[in-house]
Amino acid sequence: MTMKRMAGMQPYFFPYLGYWQLIDAVDCFVLFDEAQYIKQGWVNRNRVLKQGGGWQYIQVPVARHPMEATIHEVRIAPEADWKTALLNKLAHYKTYKAAAPYFDEIFALVEACLQGDREQSIGALNCRIVRRICEALSIHTEIIVSSERAFDYTGVSEAGDWALAHALQLGASEIVNPVNGISLLNAGKLAANGVRLSALDPPTEVYAQGNAPFEPALSIIDVLMFNGTEGTRHLLAKRTLRAVQETLETAS
Repeated sequence: MTMKRMAGMQPYFFPYLGYWQLIDAVDCFVLFDEAQYIKQGWVNRNRVLKQGGGWQYIQVPVARHPMEATIHEVRIAPEADWKTALLNKLAHYKTYKAAAPYFDEIFALVEACLQGDREQSIGALNCRIVRRICEALSIHTEIIVSSERAFDYTGVSEAGDWALAHALQLGASEIVNPVNGISLLNAGKLAANGVRLSALDPPTEVYAQGNAPFEPALSIIDVLMFNGTEGTRHLLAKRTLRAVQETLETAS
């Protein structure tokens, strides 16, 4: 069946609400794990609330790897029990200011997401997390892992061409991209290939985080802790998509 609307992003570690709004807005979502792994990015870490206020990182240790390694090639480091350390950083949500009302349910979901062989790649872990969270949120978008699909990239010459290659080979007629990254795509080139371009605005929703001041753009873990799966579904629907003019050109 021909897909109408697609999007793609690198497989990030428990990414923020906007990532899930993007997945929920399309028919097909490509987890682009063939992109180069970037140190100190969002592939192996994210942010959650810190006990006492503010935020802290949760992260997965990765093994040494060549600078040019792709996400699906980078292995998780066989270190001490990082999963326990990570879960311990979430334990305070049970008592934070005012306890997160969905703590037990979401803590169990995070535990389930982290189950598996510690020697797998960070890309494989993140792809499993995406699928588990989608299932929990009743997101039925088709998830495709790029390294498993054997895409042909012979025509790729600039950053935006990766998405175009995916769209053409998946039969998509529209690409949706976060507005902050829209300049990476050439709307004119997409249009010449029969593909429309739309922009997703960043989320602006503010939700209660106990009695503390609101910390924006935290991991989906935080959103789920305070809103549960049903409340988070409502937040997913509060998204804004805008058509991008075909004359938009990639900055040179």
